[in-house]
Amino acid sequence: MMKIIQATCLIVTLLNQVTFAKEPLELFWEDMVPADYQTPDTPLSHDGSMMQMGVDAPIVESLNGKLVKIPGFVVPLEGDNINTSEFLLVPYFGACIHVPPPPANQIVYVKFSEAVPIDNLNDAVWVTGILNTQGWEGDIATVGYSLVGINVSPYDG
Repeated sequence: MMKIIQATCLIVTLLNQVTFAKEPLELFWEDMVPADYQTPDTPLSHDGSMMQMGVDAPIVESLNGKLVKIPGFVVPLEGDNINTSEFLLVPYFGACIHVPPPPANQIVYVKFSEAVPIDNLNDAVWVTGILNTQGWEGDIATVGYSLVGINVSPYDG
């Protein structure tokens, strides 16, 4: 039994090394929307509410399980004013905070096993990790993708 456990651990370790050794697929927000999907217009609201349009926006299933690198802005969910372990990655500054959330296929829920530093929420970042098509739902927005975070770095764009 011990040899089976050791062999399994070795296989998992080797797979992780192969996964992390290859270059991530560089994705941009338009890559995460099916070609035939028309993004709904966000209605203007005069009562201060921020209603999300496109909560059922379709995702691109072929992206499931891919090692990717996506640029965007951080909307922190867990952490403090220095580090965060969970956040929403959005395509433009202020989404979900100052303006209504974009459609679900334009938001990624990101979770790191350990908190990572985010220097300035006003600055775009690159987030690298394993993307999956399992959504997430919170008080702020309905999300079409989630990502197991590996790395976050400044956007050099």
